[in-house]
Amino acid sequence: MTKYSKEDILSILNAEQSDITRYMAKTAQYRKSNLITYSKNVFIPLTEICRNDCGYCNFKKDPSDSEAIILKTKKEVYDELKIAEKYGCKEALFTFGEDADEEDAVLERLNEFGYDNMVDYVVDICQMTLDETNLLPHTNGGNFSYDALKKLKEVNVSMGMMLENSSKRLMELPAHKKSPGKNPELRLESISNAGKLKIPYTTGILIGIGETRKEIVDSLFDIHEIYDKYGHIQEIIIQNFTSTPEIEMKDSPEPSLLDMIRTVTAAALLFEDTDVSIQVPPNLNYDTAQIFLLCGADDWGGVSPVSHDYVNPTSPWPTIDTLDSLTADSGFELTERLCIYEKYINGEWLNDALLEKSLNLLKHL
Repeated sequence: MTKYSKEDILSILNAEQSDITRYMAKTAQYRKSNLITYSKNVFIPLTEICRNDCGYCNFKKDPSDSEAIILKTKKEVYDELKIAEKYGCKEALFTFGEDADEEDAVLERLNEFGYDNMVDYVVDICQMTLDETNLLPHTNGGNFSYDALKKLKEVNVSMGMMLENSSKRLMELPAHKKSPGKNPELRLESISNAGKLKIPYTTGILIGIGETRKEIVDSLFDIHEIYDKYGHIQEIIIQNFTSTPEIEMKDSPEPSLLDMIRTVTAAALLFEDTDVSIQVPPNLNYDTAQIFLLCGADDWGGVSPVSHDYVNPTSPWPTIDTLDSLTADSGFELTERLCIYEKYINGEWLNDALLEKSLNLLKHL
């Protein structure tokens, strides 16, 4: 349980002038170390087909698009993994559009490969990763049923999905009106099911998509409530909407720097009683990334030396050397982590095979 009320957190989001810096300074009281973490990963989109059509999305492609990834072969995935291995990557981030196998083009390709559904294919991709590389699988493919999560748990050390916002009102706005999978009830159920199955999990919120400050507060409290029940949420991403010419919401305003400062500070204080990390994507805040460390953020997330951010293709990741410099200049120390946080590397959360591999990689960080 948190000591803060919703009114307390809302007051942070509404803060002005010196109150903003006062709240920022307060986060330093609860920082548990001087370390800022990151995970060296390879970002592999298995398919760019998705049933959702979010107004801010840069990831989804139409099956008729000649450049769309309909479904990568195991050989294509394997080749990318082996390149990543040479660069010292330890996380294989597998992403794909939600319920992509509802699209005929994807299902036909799955059938060609000998599969009836996307989940079984992903399970085998993850197993290949475990058997033939030094990387740990982390899958992010939207909502999954309890049974699907149960299968994926056996071959993933961690998983993730953004809550984005828990307000149903956003289903009526351009952000989510064409995206049935963004129904917050479905998202909260998926995150809760991951907790029931003891899957270390990453989630977070997206700000600047039409939500109110009160809805941000409600969303953060919903995440905290699930964490209180299951303890499986290892990090929370505070992500800012960024506009690009290709998206439906291209004319929508981006959240201001102060919006981000207030939100990151509010999240850090709300979760001060936990060991949940607060992450801000550095590639979406290249010029302002350091300020979020002073707001309580303690993680840069996955950073890849070999692949693009396919969700935000116009925002390249900074190099790890750049991140190291930015972190040190802020008075902190950059350190690499696995895609599963150390507190979860035990038999309560992992099967024997995943535990052995995670412990071995942990030794070599």
